[in-house]
Amino acid sequence: MSSTPPARRLRLGLPRRVFSQVLLMQVAIAAGVAVLATGLFLAPLSKQLDHEAMRRALAIAQTTAQDPQIAEGIRATPPTRDGPVQKEAERIRKATHAEYVVVLDRNWVRWSHPTPSQIGRPVSTDPRDALGGKEVMEIDKGTLARSARGKVPLYDAEHRIVGAVSVGIAYDSVRARLISAIPGLFAYAGGALAVGALAAWLISRRVQRQTRDLAFSDISALLAEREAMLHGIREGVVALDGEGRVRLFNDEARRLLGIDDAAVGQTPDEALGAGRTTDVLAGRVTGTDLLTVRGQRVLVANRMPTDDGGAVATLRDRTELEQLGRELDSTRGLIDALRAQDHEHANRMHTLLGLLELEMYDDAVEFVGEVVGDHRATAEQVTEKIQDPLLAALLVGKATVAAERGVALWVSERTWLPDRLIDPRGLVTVVGNLVDNALDAVAGTLHARVEVELRSEGRTVVLRVRDTGPGIPADQRELIFTEGWSTKKPPAHGKRGIGLSLVRRLAERQGGGATVSAAHGGGAEFTVVLPEALTEAAPQPAAPEESPAPTAVAEEETR
Repeated sequence: MSSTPPARRLRLGLPRRVFSQVLLMQVAIAAGVAVLATGLFLAPLSKQLDHEAMRRALAIAQTTAQDPQIAEGIRATPPTRDGPVQKEAERIRKATHAEYVVVLDRNWVRWSHPTPSQIGRPVSTDPRDALGGKEVMEIDKGTLARSARGKVPLYDAEHRIVGAVSVGIAYDSVRARLISAIPGLFAYAGGALAVGALAAWLISRRVQRQTRDLAFSDISALLAEREAMLHGIREGVVALDGEGRVRLFNDEARRLLGIDDAAVGQTPDEALGAGRTTDVLAGRVTGTDLLTVRGQRVLVANRMPTDDGGAVATLRDRTELEQLGRELDSTRGLIDALRAQDHEHANRMHTLLGLLELEMYDDAVEFVGEVVGDHRATAEQVTEKIQDPLLAALLVGKATVAAERGVALWVSERTWLPDRLIDPRGLVTVVGNLVDNALDAVAGTLHARVEVELRSEGRTVVLRVRDTGPGIPADQRELIFTEGWSTKKPPAHGKRGIGLSLVRRLAERQGGGATVSAAHGGGAEFTVVLPEALTEAAPQPAAPEESPAPTAVAEEETR
């Protein structure tokens, strides 16, 4: 087995670098254009030189034919070498540097010729057109080789055709003029090619800087990797050009923003409409990890400018995280409430034990009945007014949390909501957010109270949540519905400023709205209107005509 390494084959082909390929192609194009331009110039130049030679020959022939001595010589003398026609024709030929000046009669016989032996002989080419009164220009071959010719009729004093004059210009002189022009043309073409090569080099250097001296295969690989990365990551990516228009976006951005391919080339305002998400993408709102709401989704957006004046925005879906965080907050609240109830239950058990030890059995039975009856009455009063089980369960749970926080949670006497909700989970989100905010607002205040009113008007649901807290200043009543705005400290799981924005978005999605105003007697009153929130059904039962007082859901627990 031979140990000689195999010979390496020489591989010919285009260079790999973009700079080299662009330079080579541009030089080739410049050279091709120079050659083509030279060829296109030479072709009409050759024809122009031929035409000029024929025109010159025709002009000499016309001048010769105007000489009266030549016409008179044909009529008065024979065709001889020393005749007046030969002498005059030779004088004109030498003066004009023509190849020949031939005078012939109507019998085609030559009366002059540069070669005297040809005088008296017939011409070699057909002179009928000239003898017929026409002027002729042509390139033809005769006894003196190829020449540019001009033929005219010869008239006597009485204007009768007595012969013709034929003048020839040597074609070699025409060709010599053409050949002499070629070096100059090549010089101009070479200069143009040099300028084109220099321009190609400058352009290629710019391309080299912009492409960072990459090969076409590297650029193709980068594009493929970019596409794979954009469509593979779990974050939404939106790229904007220098004019603020959408350049591209990936599949996750399409899902989160609800846009399609028509958004490419549009501004964020055109593609998404007005809103905080649009302001973040357009750069009108700056910062890191900006919270925004798009539809029912809570997004965290970051925007990074690029060198070309554009920007790249990334979007993360925090909807599930926010929901889990809120559920965690609710769970913690319930745990705190259960912990407090555990202490209260221990106190009640100790009281019951004391009554039994003192053999006060009737008092013990009455005490147990009051405790059990209070909790049962609270749940029954809520379910009588709110027939949807999810909402009823939510308010019963919130009542326990409110009681342990020292807040009285009331259900208004005007409350009446049948079990015909189209989107009960959406209304649970709205009620839960508003009640939580109200509890936070009144916690720690004297005579803290939160009142919830839920009623139906046809297929419309109207929700009002009132509290006895400090209220919302008039100049901030619209600002509080903005994503990311909050006066509270952020919780452990993330940022605040989402709840009220979600409330308004859910209301607007159903064609309604959410507003805040000052409550009667102080505090804040949030009103949410949800049109088309109930399904069609038989006429609903009338609300109770008289009620002694609002249902105190958490009053007993706050005593």
